[in-house]
Amino acid sequence: MFPFQGIEATEKGRDSTYKATLDFYWIGKDFAERATGAQLILYPQYPEVRLSGFLRGCTQAPNEYLRPIPKELRRFNNGPDGRILFFGITKKGETLAYLADASSTLAKEFRYRLGQGQYSRENVFFNLPLLGRDSKIILLERLTEIRKGGWQPSIKLSKTGEVKAYKARNGGGYTLEALLGIIPNGRSEPDFMGWEMKAYSGSRITLMTPEPDGGMYGESGVKAFVRKFGSQSGSDTLYFTGTHRVNDRNNKTGLTLTVRGFNPVRKMIEDVGGAVELLTDAGRCAAAWSFGDLMIGWNKKHAQAAYVPYESEKIKKSAYRYFSPALMGEGTDFNRYLAALCAGKVIFDPGSKVMNANTEKPTVKARSQFRMSVQHLADLYQRFTAENF
Repeated sequence: MFPFQGIEATEKGRDSTYKATLDFYWIGKDFAERATGAQLILYPQYPEVRLSGFLRGCTQAPNEYLRPIPKELRRFNNGPDGRILFFGITKKGETLAYLADASSTLAKEFRYRLGQGQYSRENVFFNLPLLGRDSKIILLERLTEIRKGGWQPSIKLSKTGEVKAYKARNGGGYTLEALLGIIPNGRSEPDFMGWEMKAYSGSRITLMTPEPDGGMYGESGVKAFVRKFGSQSGSDTLYFTGTHRVNDRNNKTGLTLTVRGFNPVRKMIEDVGGAVELLTDAGRCAAAWSFGDLMIGWNKKHAQAAYVPYESEKIKKSAYRYFSPALMGEGTDFNRYLAALCAGKVIFDPGSKVMNANTEKPTVKARSQFRMSVQHLADLYQRFTAENF
């Protein structure tokens, strides 16, 4: 929910944590002040993330209203005391904060509206839609228009927003994004008003395509990795493909997918330096995805995700049409992803290749993808519903 600059693992035994810095500002009627020490801290042994350092370096922040209320003055023990803390996220990735004290008109209005059931709740937060309507409703309305439009020619938006014909076979997702006005940008951010969009036509769907940051792959790159562990197809092309499940050796590649540092029984990270790894029979690490790196991609892209079914028509020219319902997942965390991986429900299903492998200038395509059956998607989210549109 909160944009952050990166994740740093701090190993201190039982007190090990992940920390992520925020671009955090306090705002008021006539000021905006950056809290230079603001960060999120994840404690793997507890089901919580803390906001820390949000007053560091500040002189105009509402310090007096953020002090703990003395025990003898507390009316509700540790329950709500009337203060309201508002957060807002800008397109630049800044987190804005405003504190309304309990006696303010703003706090009173919020409490009244909350009592009228105007705000939906997500974890510890209440959602205040800026457009007057929930983003899910707006998305479903747009999907309704697309469904009623029937067959759509295969298209893709350019970086400048220009509609271009798209001839490759994987146009279902690009066409849906283009119809929603989503410009491909390569950033690890949700696509449409906080929703990650996924179009699917088969029983499996691609969740993420992160490149390894460790092992031989991380050190030497995809070309050297495919040359060593790939298989030859034809006279001059090498492929690294095949379904890899945790603790199940793939006979084609000779590698075993493992998860180091996660307890699948307790569903908890026990080593902040852990990783998802491909190991050789001798136990050497051929490729690794650190938890910290995977966590960034997973949390940013999957806090809210919509999976939209489609079918294709390729007899005359590539075209797609989209169907109801959309499968909508809300609320996730990295432990759910690792648990599904350990259970064999999330698989590593790569498609990397080296073409013209025996020439002086081979062509390399990297495709490290983690996939999942549509029927298991609900395991990844706190709420998972089929929404008609």
